[in-house]
Order: sequence, then structure tokens, then C-alpha cells
Amino acid sequence: MGQGAYAQSKHTFTLSKSAFLLDGKPFQLISGEMHPARIPREYWKHRIQMAKAMGCNTIAAYVFWNYHEQEPGHFDFTTGNHNITEFIRLAQEEGMWVLLRPGPYVCAEWEFGGLPPYLLRTPGIKVRCMDPRYMTAVERYVKTLAAVVKPLLVSNGGPILMVQIENEYGSYGNDKQYLYRLQELWVENGIDVPFYTADGPTAFMLEAGTVPGAAIGLDSGGSDGAFAAAAKQNPDVPAFSSESYPGWLTHWGEKWARPDPAGILKEVKYLMDHKRSFNLYVIHGGTNFGFTAGANSGGKGYEPDLTSYDYDAPINEQGRATAKYHELRKLIASYRKGQPLPEIPAPVPTLAFPDVALQPFTSVWAHLPEAVPSVQPEPFEAYGQDYGFMLYRTTLIGHKSGKLQVTELHDYATVFLNGQYVGKMDRRLGENTIELPATGVKDPVLEILVEGMGRINFAQELIDRKGITDRVTLNGMTLMNWEVFGLPMKDAYVQQLSAGQVDTSRPGQFFKGTFRLSRTGDTYIDVSGLKKGVLWVNGHNLGRYWEIGPQQRLYCPASWLKKGENEIVVFDLHLTGAARVRGAEELE
Repeated sequence: MGQGAYAQSKHTFTLSKSAFLLDGKPFQLISGEMHPARIPREYWKHRIQMAKAMGCNTIAAYVFWNYHEQEPGHFDFTTGNHNITEFIRLAQEEGMWVLLRPGPYVCAEWEFGGLPPYLLRTPGIKVRCMDPRYMTAVERYVKTLAAVVKPLLVSNGGPILMVQIENEYGSYGNDKQYLYRLQELWVENGIDVPFYTADGPTAFMLEAGTVPGAAIGLDSGGSDGAFAAAAKQNPDVPAFSSESYPGWLTHWGEKWARPDPAGILKEVKYLMDHKRSFNLYVIHGGTNFGFTAGANSGGKGYEPDLTSYDYDAPINEQGRATAKYHELRKLIASYRKGQPLPEIPAPVPTLAFPDVALQPFTSVWAHLPEAVPSVQPEPFEAYGQDYGFMLYRTTLIGHKSGKLQVTELHDYATVFLNGQYVGKMDRRLGENTIELPATGVKDPVLEILVEGMGRINFAQELIDRKGITDRVTLNGMTLMNWEVFGLPMKDAYVQQLSAGQVDTSRPGQFFKGTFRLSRTGDTYIDVSGLKKGVLWVNGHNLGRYWEIGPQQRLYCPASWLKKGENEIVVFDLHLTGAARVRGAEELE
């Protein structure tokens, strides 16, 4: 059957008590998850073909609400990586089915779990429940997205077989009315395919997270016990492993997560032996470009995620087949009864380039916007800012030195007194105090430059406003009357920066360098000579880097490079002198 015929042919997808039925016959979903927002658009087809060649027949995809609606009522489902329709059509052209995971909350190690930070401009708002302020925004999102995906449903000749209701809700809350209302909203807006939920395979999670009539996804379902738990919750719908984990996530300051492949191979063998459907989370991770990486709030407090979302997945960050990929492909192929898998697509060309000298060319101090006067510091969101940095400045009256404390700093700060660097505070390490030295200056000026890192995307600490979220005290005295300067560091701002005077003793500088290429290809920018900051190539934000690692290279796709001269701009919180970066062909 040709692709055109495939695209036009109508199918049915329904749930029996124990199986998924495609055109009335039992169907095993062998799904690989990838996220269009994390993969350069020009590689979508390649990555889908890679999943197909590993033995998948389905692609699961999260939709990140905050990626598509950055300001209330302003949606983008058409430009660049936002074009969900194109991604789903490409999957269909490759003969793949689709599981749609639209949230509104998705987790995914993505900023705020996909929820839009504009919600946090509303004081006291509660999320993932029937708070009417939250639900007004949810209804707008569901209505808009439903109109985009409705033509892509299997019932309308498209590849979308099922739509997920929320995500791992049983790990978070127990507002069943919220889940029922979400399902109702999708149905009201024309979504007529089966639904599913995804939760850990424990009784309390399944009770709080499932909805009647929806298939039960297990995160993960790799044993008889997990499937028995699903059957106990609802014996009348099929269950599947909605997230089987071939890899795992990594936070800044940790070693790379590299789980033993034996675990996933054992799980996939169990699922194939029992003809159970499953989804590999993730088959290909991609990259948290810009400010999109999330964070956890686990046992160690605040744990921000890396820019790379390589995830130790079967298909690595740059789209290459790993040893794990080949082992899984061989295992899945062994169940195909002589039907060969497609050839593995050729890898995308890569390149390296020699050292590029980065010179200071201006500083954040030379490009401050107009100040907003604030009696006390407020978080980013109170000033309508979502990401980036914010400078808080005040003149000290009364106490002029001693113990400075920032209560609830989110997330990283550099502290200056009369323009001199004093030190840093790191939420990750629980650092929130610093000693201010005596200066003899009559009216000392205190400046706190705060970086907002990823918003927490899982569990109870989801409301994670950025900046100074409570107060600043000096020897217990609350400091009042601040000037606040918003520095969202949007790409356009960085592109138009003009050279300015640089005080080489004062951190907070922009650096620039150029390099020439005779051809383009994927590359990694090695930032091991830098400290902590953000890097742009030809105006594209590759994401955050941090000397604590483990990540020391930032992925840059070929489409962001050009033949001839290319420009790198870096904003570094600590570096004061010239530095070097270079191009490498691999993550490490």
C-alpha cells in the first residue's frame, strides 16, 4: 500500500477488556517516545525512521503547553518546531501510529512540566486541580489543541490512536473531578478516540490517577504484579506499559545516568513474550534548548536538569544508534517471524572545528533596562517575566555589613557590594546567606543578580516562582526600597547588544567569537573553558552550561550553522577574562 493510500485509509481503534483492537483485531503497540519540541524540525523524519528501524510501530509524543502558548491566548502550532501537525503527518507517512500526550501537565523534565509560567503571575493560584483560574487557561488550551489534532485522529483517517488524560496524576493529587473534567473537555471538543492514563503501578496511584473507560498505562509495567494492579483497579480495560525506561535523566552536578541495558532488555522481553503493548520513554530524548530544562525537588532539595536530554536513550542526542539500540532492535526483530526490519537510516553528518577565542565585548551592567521600583523584591512572574535573569539593587540604610540572607532564592545569585563581587548563592546547595564586608562607604549599594533555572516539573513543589521569592535581610533587618531590572535574555536582545566598556574585575559579561566553516553539519560546542551561563550560536540559544558538569558540550544542529562566518555569544556569570570554546563531534 502506498503512502497516499495509507494516509487516506480509515481505521478503527477500540478497547476490549484485555486488548487494544485495530480494525477489530488485537494489536500490540510497540511505541518509541520522542518530543518534537526537543528535536530540530529538519530531523523529525530521520528520528521517526530510526524508531521504525528499531522495530516500533508507534510514536508517543508529549505536547508542551508552555511551548505553544507563551502568553495567554497567543498560540503557535505552525512555526518551526511548534508545527505538531507536520510531526504527526510525518509519522503517518512512515506508516507509524501515534499516542498523543497533551497534558495539560506532562512532567517530562521540561520547564514547569509543560504548564505555562504565565499562570504564576496570579498570586495564590493552584494547578492540576479545579481552581477556576487554572481551569480557565486549561479550557482555552484544550479547545485550541483539539482543533489542531482532530483531523489527525484515527477516526478521521489520521494516525492518533489514543489521547492521554493528564500525566501521573496519582503521584500528585486526588482531585478526581479535575480528571473527569479534562476527559469531558476533550470529548466536548471532538476528540472521539480512546483515552488512557499513565501512573505508577501501585494501588493508591492508580486509584487517584485513573478515569473510568480509559486504558490504564503503567509507568512502568514490566511484571505480572504491575498488570495485576491495573486489573484490580479496572478489570474492564486493557493495560500497557506507558513508560518503559531504557535510560534515565541527569541533574547538574551528578554523574551521567547510565542504567545497565540488562534491565530494559529483560522488561521488553517480558512484554513481547506476553504480547503486551508498551512505550519506550524515551527512544530519543533530544535537547532542552534555551531555557526549557526542568528540575526536580527530590531528597537533595532543588535539582536542575541538564541542557542535554540524551537520557542514555537508544537513539542518542544527535540521532545516532547506540549499542542499546542495536540490542533492542535485535530482540524485537526476533519476534517478527521472518519479517525484516527496515535498514537503519544513515547518521546525520557531523563536524568539529578548532579553538574559537571568546573576547569580552560588553557587560550586563552596560545594558540594564529601565528599573521598576519595588518596596520589596518580587519574583520574576510579578514583573511579567518568565525566564532568564533579574537584577535587584538597593542602597543600604542602617546595617551596612554582616550576614545577608535571601529567603527562598530561586535559583542562583551573584552578589555585589559597590560594584565589587562578594560571592554566589546556590539553591541547589541550600546556600542562602553570605557575609557582606564593611566598606566604609556612606551609602553602600547592594546588587543581587539572580538566575532563574528550570522550574520544578514533578511532585509537590510545582509552584516554583523565580528570583527573590520572599525577602532579603541583613543581620535580621528586612531590606526595603529596591530597583528591579528584568533581563529575560531573549534571543533578539542578545543579537542587538552593542560593544560597551568592560570592567574586567566585575563578573556578568558577554563574550563573542567567530569561526568559519566550509560546510555545515551537527556539532557540539565544548564549553569546558567556561564557568556558568548561556550560549548562543548565530542567535540561537543552545541552552545553559555549568562547569560542575557532567555536561561540558552543547549540541548545535547543522541548520543553525552556515557556510562562512558563524558567531558565538556567551553570557557568563563568573568569567571575567578571555576564554576558548571549540567544536566537537560527540557529546563527550
